[in-house]
Amino acid sequence: MTPLPYPIEKWTHPDQRARLLELLKEKSYIEGEVKLASGKISNFYIDCRQTSLNAEGAYLIGQIFYRWIEHMGKNPDAVGGMTMGADPLVTATSVTSYLESNPIGGFLIRKEPKGHGTGKQLEGNGSLKEGAHVILLEDVVTTGGSTIRAIEACRKEGLVVTDVFCLVDRMEGGAENIAVRDVLLTPLFTRKDFLKIGE
Repeated sequence: MTPLPYPIEKWTHPDQRARLLELLKEKSYIEGEVKLASGKISNFYIDCRQTSLNAEGAYLIGQIFYRWIEHMGKNPDAVGGMTMGADPLVTATSVTSYLESNPIGGFLIRKEPKGHGTGKQLEGNGSLKEGAHVILLEDVVTTGGSTIRAIEACRKEGLVVTDVFCLVDRMEGGAENIAVRDVLLTPLFTRKDFLKIGE
């Protein structure tokens, strides 16, 4: 596995990250030409939902993301992300935080505001006040387009976003594009962790 620039061994069980990578390779990695959300054509795809919606995968993600937040001392008022990829990540992290007696709420961001009812774009953020600190969760980041839309949607509602945690960074400019918005992208894995099974 690619070494991380921060001491993961200090805040999570040493086998959890390795096991999660195994699951991603087994359940989520797809080799073959595919069009990405960014519009780019790639010869591999990582469908993280196949892992994040798996019982063991959800457990590991909840454990790792919660410990990550706790260790880094971010103390967010909530975690959220763009539907649908972030839905299971947000739920797993929030549930884990409750089990650890440190409940962190969750919210989801629609790609567009609802065309009916309240017309909301953010769901589950009713208890968040202007100025609330939130961390965004992502499954895969490529160029960062959807993440940037999520950041902008949060800021429109008066929420403060400083960090994005993601499962996989494809290392195709996303971190740099997100950094322009004064937000730090921190990945758990990068494309280098999958190079042995496909470029």
